Amino acid sequence: MSTIDQSIHGDDVTRRDMIHLGTAGVGAIGAAAAIWPFVHQMNPAADTLALATVEVDLSQIGEGEGVVIMWRGKPVFVRHRTAAEIAEAEGVDVSSLADKQSDGERVKPGKAQWLVISGVCTHLGCVPLGTKPGDEKGEYDGWFCPCHGSHYDISGRIRKGPAPKNLEVPAYAFTSDTTIIIG
Repeated sequence: MSTIDQSIHGDDVTRRDMIHLGTAGVGAIGAAAAIWPFVHQMNPAADTLALATVEVDLSQIGEGEGVVIMWRGKPVFVRHRTAAEIAEAEGVDVSSLADKQSDGERVKPGKAQWLVISGVCTHLGCVPLGTKPGDEKGEYDGWFCPCHGSHYDISGRIRKGPAPKNLEVPAYAFTSDTTIIIG
């Protein structure tokens, strides 16, 4: 093989190879730039992202009181339970419950005074009563669903009625001693 043939067909990178690589690189960047608007439009809108989490100031909720917070268009009950309410919830025999969950499984460790539960009945999606002063709290002094008569205890566990499950505990986290983020 001659020296000229080795330089043309050898392992050396030629000017033509660099032009091919540069063109391919620019083409890939152009294709990505053209596709990006289609991919980006699938991301949630800003108003949807704003509803993804909600911050709750717990310092405004007195002991024995509760509030209703709207999260993702649904009510969430946040209750500051008293020591007597916590003792009552912890004293329930879990084996007697339809949906077997202890009170400790429904609250954050070390924060048993704060109960955060979904305000949607697990039977047919009505909003139970019991958070506002003067509301019917049912036979177990928790929440009562007026649509079909489900009774929930102070831990949000189903105790009587057609509801098949306990009130759901949404994802939440304490950001400080007086603030939680739901979602």
